[in-house]
Formats: sequence, C-alpha cells, structure tokens
Amino acid sequence: MALSNKTRRAPRTATIVGSGPNGLAAAVILADAGVAVTVVEAADTIGGGTRSAELMIPGVIHDICSAAHPLAQASPFYHRYVDQLTAHGLRFTTAKVDMVHILDKHRSAALHNAASRTADDLSNYWDTRAWRTTFGPLADRADNIADEFLRPMLHVPRHPLLFAGFGINAGLPASWSARRFRSPEARALFTGIAAHAFTPLNLPGSAAPGTMLAVAGHKYGWPVAVGGSQAIADALIGLLGSLGGKVVTGQRVTELAEIAYADIILLDTSIETAASILGHALPDNIARKWNKFRRGPAVAKVDYVIEGDVPWTRPDAQCAGTVHLGGTAEQIAAAEKDCWQGRLPEQPFTLVCQQYLADPTRSTTMNGKPINPLWAYAHVPSGWDGTEQETYELVTSQIESNAPGFRDIIISQIASPPSKVESHNSNNVDGDISGGANNLVQLFARPRFSTNPYNTGVPGIYLCSSSTAPGAGVHFMGGMNAALHSLEYF
Repeated sequence: MALSNKTRRAPRTATIVGSGPNGLAAAVILADAGVAVTVVEAADTIGGGTRSAELMIPGVIHDICSAAHPLAQASPFYHRYVDQLTAHGLRFTTAKVDMVHILDKHRSAALHNAASRTADDLSNYWDTRAWRTTFGPLADRADNIADEFLRPMLHVPRHPLLFAGFGINAGLPASWSARRFRSPEARALFTGIAAHAFTPLNLPGSAAPGTMLAVAGHKYGWPVAVGGSQAIADALIGLLGSLGGKVVTGQRVTELAEIAYADIILLDTSIETAASILGHALPDNIARKWNKFRRGPAVAKVDYVIEGDVPWTRPDAQCAGTVHLGGTAEQIAAAEKDCWQGRLPEQPFTLVCQQYLADPTRSTTMNGKPINPLWAYAHVPSGWDGTEQETYELVTSQIESNAPGFRDIIISQIASPPSKVESHNSNNVDGDISGGANNLVQLFARPRFSTNPYNTGVPGIYLCSSSTAPGAGVHFMGGMNAALHSLEYF
C-alpha cells in the first residue's frame, strides 16, 4: 500500500499510470533517484500525446496527437537529460519558417526563430520596434523564464525580477497585449499564438501562454521530432530502461487496489479518471475542489495524405512548419469566445502542421510523386457532436479558403470529431486537449489552489497529467514536478 508521508525510509517502488510525456518524465526522475519504476499503460502503444503511426499509406507517418513542440527544448527536464535523450535517438528539427499566420490571401505574418527577424519582417516601423522590445529581452533568457513558467504558479521565483517582467506582459488579456501593435498583421500574429490557450482572449492572464510560446519560439523555434512525435516517447522509454524502469502496455487501471503495492503512485491521467481510480480514498475536501475543475473547448482534427504541397496563397506559408488560419485578431477573439460559450464559430481558429517540411522522413513517393502527411485541427466547443463528415468539411473548408485547389491534392483523410479525439487519448475528455480550461483561476489553481497541486490527499499518490500545473504541452514538467514533490514529501 502507498506509504504515509510520515514514513521516512527511502521509497523502493513506484507505479506510474499512463505513458504520456508527463508520466514517462516522472518515471525517469524516480528511476534516476534509485526507485524501481513500472509504467502501466492502458493502450497497446506507449506515448499518450506523443504517438505516431502510418495511419493510411505505408511510409507516411502521422502524429496522432501532438505535432509541433515549442516548449520541449526550453524545459528544465529536457536540459537535465538532453544528452541521454539524444543518445536514445531524439532529434528536433525546424522548418525554414516556424509559423505563419494567414489573415487573407493578401496578408500574413511570420514567427521566426529570432525575435529580431520576426520584428524585421513586420512592415510597420512601430510594430518592428514593439516586437523587438517586448520579446527580444525575454527570448535572451528564455530558459530562465521557462524554469519559472513551467512550475506551479504559487512558488518562490528563482529569478524574481525577470519573472516580474514576464508577468507584466503575461498577466494582461491577450486582446489588450495585441494592441501594442498597430498593424493587423502583427496583432493577428500574437493573437493567434495566444489562441493556443483555448480561452477568451479578453480575460486577464490570457496573454500568458502566448507570451511563453513566442518567447520559446524565438529561442528554439517550433520544432518537430524527427520520425514523428513517437520518437519523444521512444527516447524516454529508452532512457527509462537504461535506469532499470519498465513499461507494461495493454493494462488498464480502474481501482487503487490494483496498484496499491507501490510506495509511490503517480497518475498521468485525466482528473476524472484519477478520481475514479482513487474512489473513496480521495479526501472529501480534495474531491470537492476537483469537482469544480472546468473543462475547456475542444478540437476537431483531420489527418490528410496529400500529393505534393498545400497551394497556399501566401508564399511564406509554403515553407512554414505551422500555419494559423483565423483572420484578424478581432476574428480570432470572436471565434474563441464562441467556443468558450458553446457556439460553433463560422470561422473557427484552425492550425495546420506541415511537419514533413522539416522532417522529410515522414513522407514517401508514389509513381514518382511526393506523398506527404498533413495534420490539422479547428477549435470547437467542448463536446461538439459533429460527425466525421462535418469535421472533414469544417477543417478542409478553412484550408481551401486560404489554399484554393487544396481539395484536389487530397489522397486520403481521417476525420476525428471531439469524441474520436478522446478515443485516441482518454485524457482528452470531450475533445479538450488542454487538460482543462486555461482561465485565470485554473492558471493558479490547477487542479486546485496549492503550492503542491500534484498531491491527491492520499498518502504517496500524486496526479501528474496536463490537468496539473503547468498545463498542456510537451514540456515534461507536470511529471518532473510531481515526481520531485513525491520524493520530497515521502
């Protein structure tokens, strides 16, 4: 049985439920501390949000969940184990342009792996200066900022002045923060990055995720993993194995009794699944707080196989790893508000990833022609009940309007409405890929207001998924933070 926090002997065994990047990172931290670790995964394949597969055509590799990873290389976990992960085959690579936001067929703006280059691309002198002065100093110290941002919000800063400077920008509503720029292109560029938070952009704190993603992008770009996101999980598994840990697949944990033999238990699961596993062992005060945890909007996703490249109207999008479609800053904000309030936007914010531009190993040829994977999703309300055909039309129409002739190059596709997104990864409840809403309350109280939000209240048992701080993204820090807390409080 998991031991009381009063027990002072060193932990001998740990069980991690779930093999997403947070669960695997937690396993590595514990195994590196000399604990015998077993990861238990319900699916037949490891990786959670970092899985890839040949979904439609042999040789064409698709990312099933996450695609680009702006925070991965900024992560303290990655810095700690970069040499070992590299030795186990992990490589990140970027396209010529990291991200392009398309407003319409005449206007776009690009995010580059340098604040100065991004600023110089903006046509307005004021915007060039504003982008450079806003993001340049922060990008120079991106690792220190990430070290602060990727912790629970309630902590004593290691870099208080730097974090305060970051907070001045991050604490604003994203719609306010965008107003420092004068051109529609610059405003849309920042607003599209901020829209990754899936939250109304007029709320305080809604600029925080966008600011961090921009800062990390200016230091490391928005990279993809060579060979597919599965390479991240594979490298973590390789590192874990070298430390003596092991993974069991195809075994779903439904009750605490199934894993209670371990000294430490970490749950890389949704908060709903964690509550079900813990059952009556979960203290009433924690259960009440978890019950107030709010889910965010969802995604409707389409995986395509295409012949050649997307015929974007904007030339810079033709060499971008990620493309944002959503129009102006005002249109993006309106669409995000609609999703938050349960309405399907007429023009939903849509992301397209062209990973093959950075990583051609994901593609193949047929009859001498290049055959490429394409990854795209649109923001939709939580639990949107659209069909697969409606999902296909919703996403495809957004791409077609910015790339006339796109439909003609589609060879095959798989459409995933929110229910299917959840079936691919049970942590994505109702299609919410963020692990829960990113409103101001849940930026500080994720999943509850505490300096140790990973503690479930059950001795020796911790939650380490994206429903905990610092939230969604492949940064490994929910797992690392929870594992370090488990060792400290054991």
